[in-house]
Order: sequence, then structure tokens, then C-alpha cells
Amino acid sequence: MATASGPRKGQGAGSNPAGRFESRRTEVFHDDWDLLEEEPARLKIEVREDRARSIISHNDSPDIGFDQSINPYRGCEHACIYCFARPTHSYLNLSPGLDFETKLFYKGNAAEVLGAELRKPGYVPKIIALGTATDPYQPIEREHRVTRRILETLFAFRHPVGVITKGVLIERDLDLLAEMAALNLVSVGMTLTTLRDELKRDLEPRAASGRARLRVIRRLTEAGVPVRVMFSPVIPFVNDHEMDEVLALAAEAGARHASWVMLRLPYEVKDLFREWLVQRYPLKAEHVMSLVQQVRGGRDYDSTFGKRFRGTGQYAEFTAQRFRLACRRNQYLESGPDLDYSGFRIPGAGGQMSLL
Repeated sequence: MATASGPRKGQGAGSNPAGRFESRRTEVFHDDWDLLEEEPARLKIEVREDRARSIISHNDSPDIGFDQSINPYRGCEHACIYCFARPTHSYLNLSPGLDFETKLFYKGNAAEVLGAELRKPGYVPKIIALGTATDPYQPIEREHRVTRRILETLFAFRHPVGVITKGVLIERDLDLLAEMAALNLVSVGMTLTTLRDELKRDLEPRAASGRARLRVIRRLTEAGVPVRVMFSPVIPFVNDHEMDEVLALAAEAGARHASWVMLRLPYEVKDLFREWLVQRYPLKAEHVMSLVQQVRGGRDYDSTFGKRFRGTGQYAEFTAQRFRLACRRNQYLESGPDLDYSGFRIPGAGGQMSLL
């Protein structure tokens, strides 16, 4: 496995540490031969197909509001340094660092497998969350269109779906999303972490700007698609001061629901995030981690159900109160939207021509 050290343009991680399950280990050392410091080369994106045997993942965590999810891709080109899904690359014998951002996998047969799973006798429709780990509208979706085909399949079955993204490529699918919204089959959660372009380039190097996401929120709501703005993650002393402005501008763009999540640093993410802080914001790194630990009981992370998304302690309580006040001020709805399950059907049943 190749390693790298130091920030790279267009990448979130500053290195490529070995994952927990890798069969090989490498160590970076300085050989003193480089006399002039050069900017590390931009890494090439490698994309491979991952043939899925099943596509709907099931969740029984008590603090997650959905039972089923689909992730069309493994790895994510957006390269968000805080991504809690980075450790999943370890299961592929790859690094949660730069590998997660540059060695990507698409599930080319996802729509076909989904259709087969929805046709199984006894299947009971429940909302499917699309893009819970990696973004379904990351840049490689433009070519591979896995997300588009999944949505077409769900629409054919009249199956409700909640899309989670920070990708403005979702605007491409407005035609389909508008049709689904007219039948109360879809909602969209748009992650909006910062409005500052400089911070966005550091936090989410290959994602669209905050202003571009606000534009997409407006386009979605104008097409009748209900939108939730997700101020996530809240990173103490990094983006937390932007909460009020983000929620106000998203409401102005048409979002009617809002949520927030505290920074999560499971497994290898905690070391990658610490490294990122030291490389990008050395003067505030110690203070940021001190606040992070305050909301995690003195540790970098606490995975306890009921605590992992919001944290505990004075800072967490202050953030929650601030969020509630901002929601009230901007007239966000407290719940919903409730999607419709009643129209679920099997395409082709009853002598109809198959839609798949």
C-alpha cells in the first residue's frame, strides 16, 4: 500500500494509514534526499465495479430514524476529512485515509438487485435512506448513474425514499424527484457544513460550495421536493459559529426541516482528523480537541447509543439549545415529512407490462 504524508490539493486526508484489517503494514520515513519541498502530486481517482449480492442494509440502532438503507458507492470522492464511514474501507484491505477518497467502487447491478429484493414475498415497505455512508451524488455518479437507476426502480415500485447528499449533481434528477414528490415518495436531506469557501476546501475538498448547495435547495423546493438542511457535523471552534447563518439561509431557500449532528470520530477517523487539524489549523488544534473531548466524556469519541450523535456536557447542551432557538426563529417544522407507503406495488403484477 502506498503512503503519503502532508496535505494534498483536492484531498482531505493527509496520509494513508493502514486500516485495522490490512494484511500489510508500511512506515513513512524521511530519507533526507529532497532538498526542496514540493507540493505533493494530486492523486488519480481509481474506480472499480463492485457487484452486489444484496443492496438493502438493515439497521436496528435505536437512535437512527430508519430501518433500511442503500449505499450505491464504497468510498467517496468528496474527501470529507470528518467522514465517519472512512473505516469501512478497512474491510476492503484499503486505508481509511487517501484510499477512501481515491479508490472508489460502484455497485453497477444495484438497481437489478434492488428490484429482486423488493419483489420477495412478504416484503414490507419501509422508508429506504439512500446515501447514509457515502454520497450517492458524488462526482462519479455523473458517469455511472447508479443512484439514478435506483431511484427509477423505487419509483416503479412506488417505494418511499429519503436521499442524503451534499452533491449538487442531484439537480440532474429533478424530473424524477419531482414526479416522486408529487406522490409523496421522496424527501432530500442536504448537508450544509459551512458557507466559507476556504474552510469548505479544507473540510470537503471535492464537494460543491455552500452557496451552490443553497441554490440546489431552492431548486428542489420549487419542484415540490421537501428538503431538510443538515448542519453536520458541528465541529467545535471550526464551524459551530455558522449554525445560525446556515439555518437562516437554508430556510430562505425553502428548506422546511433541519437537523444537526456533533462531530463523530470513530476508529481511524480520530487520528486522521487530528492529523488534519495539525496540518491545516495548528494554532487551534489543541483547543478544538479539548472541546471535542468535553462532549465525549473525556475521550475522542463515545459510541454509546443516545450519545453518539449529540454528545453530552455543557457545550453539547449549549449547541442543542442554540439549534432549537434557530429553528424556532426560522419556522422550521418539528417533524416530518411523512412519506406515503400505501401505493407500493410490484411492477408487472396483474398483467401489467413490467417497468423494469
